[in-house]
Amino acid sequence: MAGYDKHYMQENYFGQSYKELIDFFNNLPNKGTVLDLGCGQGIDSIELAKIGYNVLGVDLSKVGIDQMLKKAENLNLNLLGEVSDIYTFDRIGNFDIILLDSMLHFYPKDKVKETGFFNKILNDMKKDSLFCNLLLKSKKNEDYIKYLVKNNNHTFEVVFDGYAKYIEANCEYHMFVIKKI
Repeated sequence: MAGYDKHYMQENYFGQSYKELIDFFNNLPNKGTVLDLGCGQGIDSIELAKIGYNVLGVDLSKVGIDQMLKKAENLNLNLLGEVSDIYTFDRIGNFDIILLDSMLHFYPKDKVKETGFFNKILNDMKKDSLFCNLLLKSKKNEDYIKYLVKNNNHTFEVVFDGYAKYIEANCEYHMFVIKKI
């Protein structure tokens, strides 16, 4: 049983998607393909598919993926799911938008792995694609992500730099969206 499988026995374990995230995606002119890495039960994936995106949700939890796919089928959504390790997922360049919601924390024991993963996404993104990262509000981590983007070999444009309210936990997440130039 994957780490989150036991939590996902409770439907909607993490609650609802962020209003600010859905508003942002709803206002994009082109509804392309989204790769939701670490999608869990698909709270973001389902909402994005509802507004017209073709979404692939990837997570290690078969329980979460199965729940997401059942909901998508009931709603007749264009949403696929894949049980896979996001750190070794190798098709990032096939998508218009990469979404990483609350997957990075940069704890000392994880910093090297997560930094490598973040850089892999930046390097593997195709030109003109977007990368939307949400992480718990923290000036230190927000500055670190901006440092990684600035010091990458590719050029990026900041499309959105703000906050999203996570109502269920009474906190905010930094929402940082960049476009590969």
